[in-house]
Amino acid sequence: MILFIFEGDDREPRLYKTLERLYFPKKNDNIICSFGNNIYDLYNEMTEYEGDGDIVSVMRERLADRGDKTLDTIRSSEISEIFLFFDYDFQHSQLSLEEINRRVEEMLFLFNDETGNGKLYINYPMIESIRYTKELPDAEYVHYVISRDECRNFKFLAYQFSAYESLDYILFQEDEKPVKEKYLKIKDNWQYLKEMNVCKANFLVTNQYAFPTEKSVVNQYAIFDSQKRIYVEPLECVSVLNSFPIFIYEYMK
Repeated sequence: MILFIFEGDDREPRLYKTLERLYFPKKNDNIICSFGNNIYDLYNEMTEYEGDGDIVSVMRERLADRGDKTLDTIRSSEISEIFLFFDYDFQHSQLSLEEINRRVEEMLFLFNDETGNGKLYINYPMIESIRYTKELPDAEYVHYVISRDECRNFKFLAYQFSAYESLDYILFQEDEKPVKEKYLKIKDNWQYLKEMNVCKANFLVTNQYAFPTEKSVVNQYAIFDSQKRIYVEPLECVSVLNSFPIFIYEYMK
């Protein structure tokens, strides 16, 4: 049983459900749920437990407060892997840049193993980076950078910048039975996004625009450390990057 925890309750689950149809077996017992707030709220909740709480217990309590019984009958021992997807959101106005990076780093150290506490994936600057592209494949994607100030309006900027008016180029609608042509087109687009994001992540970490020699090269901490060192601290920018295609690359054999 695999548990997927998303920051939001709309876009991320919709993207996941398409990936599930493309890459996971038709029959599975995967569980998806929404945290409903940002990574800095996750940090606050985890620190309140002072090391005694696991993410499943935290989520069970949080969902119960919303009347959601998704995890009511699920024991932590029944879950074999946990994946978390959150946004960097470094435009957060209540925290200094130093504090933002300290908290993200602490979360990456805590959630660094899907078979343990869970594995955290981060979108830079946020989930809308999935559509920050011209027509696929976009050879210029490796160069796209966004400033901290621009991130305050990134959802609109991504909408304006994108070659696509909606996410239909990478999404199946719920209960849709797509014709073969559409199915293959969406899968091709995810393959393009995988190549663009993985090669860009490798470029960040090694300065080589290519698939890494090993998957571990583009681990989430290495990406964060490179973002911080090259863009965030000296320039208050981030290199646009989405974690969903990187997850596909890492998870799929």
